[in-house]
Amino acid sequence: MQTLSVQVQTIFAELLERVAARESGRSIAHLSGFFSTKIVRDSPYWYFKASIPGRGQHEHYLGKETPALRRLIDAHRDGRPAKELEERDIARLCAMLRAAGANCLDVAAARVLGALADSGLFRRGGVLVGTYAFLVLGNVLGVRWGTLARTEDIDIAAATSLTVAVPPLETDVSSVLEDLAMGFLPVPGLDPRETSTSYKVRGKDLRVDFLTPAKGKARDKPVAIPRFGISATPLEMLDYLIEAPVASVAINGGATYLNVPDAARFAIHKLVIADRRPLAQNSKAVKDREQAISLLDQLESARPGDIDQAIDRARAKFPVVFNCLAKSARKLSASTLRDHILTFTQ
Repeated sequence: MQTLSVQVQTIFAELLERVAARESGRSIAHLSGFFSTKIVRDSPYWYFKASIPGRGQHEHYLGKETPALRRLIDAHRDGRPAKELEERDIARLCAMLRAAGANCLDVAAARVLGALADSGLFRRGGVLVGTYAFLVLGNVLGVRWGTLARTEDIDIAAATSLTVAVPPLETDVSSVLEDLAMGFLPVPGLDPRETSTSYKVRGKDLRVDFLTPAKGKARDKPVAIPRFGISATPLEMLDYLIEAPVASVAINGGATYLNVPDAARFAIHKLVIADRRPLAQNSKAVKDREQAISLLDQLESARPGDIDQAIDRARAKFPVVFNCLAKSARKLSASTLRDHILTFTQ
């Protein structure tokens, strides 16, 4: 693990701001309406109000005013295309980050995640989890990971339903993957009568898995996610992981705007999952614990309050996660981290 310089972290923050502004423009680009502001604690926050046929008027939150967001608003009002200028700036920032050693996606993952983002999957509640999320979180925390961020699996999690204040979007994940012409095929489940929750490239290790929190009594059957046109594998305690996702950017030739879990929750979830894996998955458990330790070590020195909040939330609403955490934490070799976690689980 290597710490990224302050300059690199500043560039990443600027990239995130610009890509967030671009994403706001995508969600309102085809709507007629008007912009408005609200002052909160002396800072202006922007909204876009539009009338949607059959649904009445809706107000879409764009975010706190930034230079990039202001340029997008001005361009929308003036009718001037700002897309090319914004894309050049984003590509320039991405090139600077790659040269400086930031965590970057491999080409195949970049294509897949870019296509899923363009389809609206992340705007409609999809959350990138697993090792690729760990890679993105490295840039968020200002560190470069080593081999811990290597994987061929792309894991996407989502709740079964979501209420969003954006226009209806058609997201057919199967068609999106097929259109990439990379050879994705559905992976048959153990029961051939059940719908697939995974897609894999023929002859390669690249795979996309869809996950959802386990609810109710049927916890071993694929669960339909209608807004994505797919089914997902239900997993215990996944609701804790994706309850409060963070918007971030995955870097490649350009930049992909997506959701990842909160870093502290990600680490806690990894600790819990590592302790519950069967013996046959010991190598995965080791990797889970190593990623958790790396994240917690960085958070402990820079943002210890994030760990406390994540533990408090587990204690209040996710008792299964909370009860498993202390047991898993006792296996940590890093005494400072172990003591910190155990202090808040007693």
